[in-house]
Amino acid sequence: MFMPEKAAFVQGAGEIFGLKPRYNLQGRGTTAVADTTLGVPKRKGPWSWRLVAFLVLIVLPVVGFSAYTWIALHISFSNGERVGYVQKLSHRGWVCKTWEGELAMVNMPGAVSQIFLFTVPDDAVARAIMDAAGKRVALSYEQHRGVPMKCFGETEYFVTAVRVLGP
Repeated sequence: MFMPEKAAFVQGAGEIFGLKPRYNLQGRGTTAVADTTLGVPKRKGPWSWRLVAFLVLIVLPVVGFSAYTWIALHISFSNGERVGYVQKLSHRGWVCKTWEGELAMVNMPGAVSQIFLFTVPDDAVARAIMDAAGKRVALSYEQHRGVPMKCFGETEYFVTAVRVLGP
């Protein structure tokens, strides 16, 4: 009796002709199957695992953090106006220089003043506040909650305009 599984695949003879053994699950030995990938390198998909890992571990967090920072800086939580006397305005910081100031809000003469801490992002507004030193001023501000770094300002209150009310 002739046994094709023994004759065709002795010492890999079938692989010369592009045939590979495939084992039959029903227990009848092997059958010859044509190999269509002979000599053709295995092609990687358009999304290799390195590219996906780079996107997930590096690019996605950077884009997410940038989007969160942009939203925190451009959408205000609240806005308003505070009236008082500017006590201090300084250009502070080692790497990121920001204008930081204090406004003393006095309700009645002789009463203890309440201090309002603020940040000025614009140099022109900071110059106008310095020019109004010693005078009663009204500061218009926007509150930006959740700003991720102190590089944009040490407080969450960003002054956008100043109005001199009197001496």
